[in-house]
Amino acid sequence: MADVIVKKTEFLNGEVCAPPSKSYTQRMLIASALSNGNSKLSNPLLAEDTEATLRAITAFGSRVTQSEGCWTVTGVESLTNSKEPINCGESGATLRFMVPVAALAPDPSLLLFNGSLQRRPIEPLVKSLYDLGSKVHLKKQGNKDAVLVEGGGILGGQTSIPGNVSSQFISGLLFACPLAKVETEISLTTPLESIDYVKMTLEVLEQFGIRIDVYDNFDRFVIPANQTYKSTDSIVPGDFSSAAFLLAAAAITTSAVKINDLNYESPQGDKAILGILSEMGVEGKVCDNSVEINGTGNSLEPLILDAKNIPDLVPIVAALACFAKGTTQISGAQRLKLKESDRLAAIHAELKKMGAKVTLKPDGLIVEGETPLRGTSINSHNDHRIAMACAVAALRAEHQTTILNAASVRKSYPQFFNHLSSLGAEIVGGKFDR
Repeated sequence: MADVIVKKTEFLNGEVCAPPSKSYTQRMLIASALSNGNSKLSNPLLAEDTEATLRAITAFGSRVTQSEGCWTVTGVESLTNSKEPINCGESGATLRFMVPVAALAPDPSLLLFNGSLQRRPIEPLVKSLYDLGSKVHLKKQGNKDAVLVEGGGILGGQTSIPGNVSSQFISGLLFACPLAKVETEISLTTPLESIDYVKMTLEVLEQFGIRIDVYDNFDRFVIPANQTYKSTDSIVPGDFSSAAFLLAAAAITTSAVKINDLNYESPQGDKAILGILSEMGVEGKVCDNSVEINGTGNSLEPLILDAKNIPDLVPIVAALACFAKGTTQISGAQRLKLKESDRLAAIHAELKKMGAKVTLKPDGLIVEGETPLRGTSINSHNDHRIAMACAVAALRAEHQTTILNAASVRKSYPQFFNHLSSLGAEIVGGKFDR
């Protein structure tokens, strides 16, 4: 059953492991594929988006042997081209990372995208690759958007690109340009947003022996040419972006919940959820490799949030704000209009259905808290973060809530409803893990 019923739940208790990071899994897979030799990836995430990345790297000649808890990636010194189109699914990261990588292959490649390139734009990346000597064309393949990459290698040189559309553009170039023929310099025309995702990319590249010189507070990158990826073994850390939903569920109920495999020293930007919960008055404890939340079920404190660098937290913060004793203001989130759904409009519409007082702004939301929520039928908008945020809000709503197309959580956190149920939430359905 693709729909899930969430019933009002007053108490949560127990502990679960945070899901592995989707972002790290994808980055480590690509770096492993560009290395000559075997790289072991421990604790990888198996979800729709990471499966898309697996399809992409194997299409260019890498081999992946999967066993429980470990994937072994055999990289290739020289990429080969797939005779068949490469299906990137609905993974914007896979598409944006692999288009520059595809330019390194000797012949043309066709990458298919199940989503809309109007919603998940790629044109700035196409322009930068053109500056660097590679030709990329946007087209249609049946009812899917497609990107044709001519291949033949990346020359290198200078390019400029906006930093406020998608940090994935910069990460994609950082993966491919170390293998360019001459040095590459990337200058940002606007300040970089979601900067921690680029830091994550740089961390993975360093693990694989790649040098990137960063200048002017991440406004300029200089990438030496003709570098060599060195195969290495990596461990995927737990994901703060996904764990944020469980932490929020504990915060709005009477709870004693522990989420394991969360390392606060990780450069993940979405660990900011811990500071947000603290500011909202939630009692918690950060341990070496876990986070504990002790929820009281009482009203939270409102907050003012600039989400410029943490846009993925906006849906769950909006849900939390419904239980605050005052008005919460969220700004700097205009890029959410270009995600799997228009996330600002989607979370606004669905929380209003539940009775929340929410105002939609061009770059954010205003939420007036302490308005009783009621169960209803929720449209997930085929967006994993909308489904999970509304499921959390439903824990405090009168009667039951039905999350339609809840299987969208397979994109990043297939076990979400299983984990929430194991902590005591009353849930019908939701077994989406493999």
